[in-house]
Amino acid sequence: MISFKHRGNFNNLEKFFRRKSKNYEPVLHKYGKIGVGVLSSATPVDSGETASMWGYEVFIGKNSFGINWTNSNIVDGIPIAVLIQYGHGTGNGGYVSGRDYINPAIQPVFDRITSELWAEVTK
Repeated sequence: MISFKHRGNFNNLEKFFRRKSKNYEPVLHKYGKIGVGVLSSATPVDSGETASMWGYEVFIGKNSFGINWTNSNIVDGIPIAVLIQYGHGTGNGGYVSGRDYINPAIQPVFDRITSELWAEVTK
């Protein structure tokens, strides 16, 4: 098990970011769209429905911001993209193994976001 203890606060870091206040929203939207493209391309295709239903949402809070990628292909309350990623049982007692297609596809996007946002912060 890994544990992490922290004393103090992040006041100095928060002051730094407030002084460097930038508009990150355009960068988040840019990479949200890029992420949708790579996820759509990487999604295994049977009917193509799951691949075509990727989307994203940008959230900006008081102390945080980010991107949520979504897939709206849901059948009987079950997100199909998750079944493809992690696998699932079948109706006759079998099992379909998962296929890790999300992580390898989105990791380069994370790396690019990190680089671009860091460059924005350090301007």
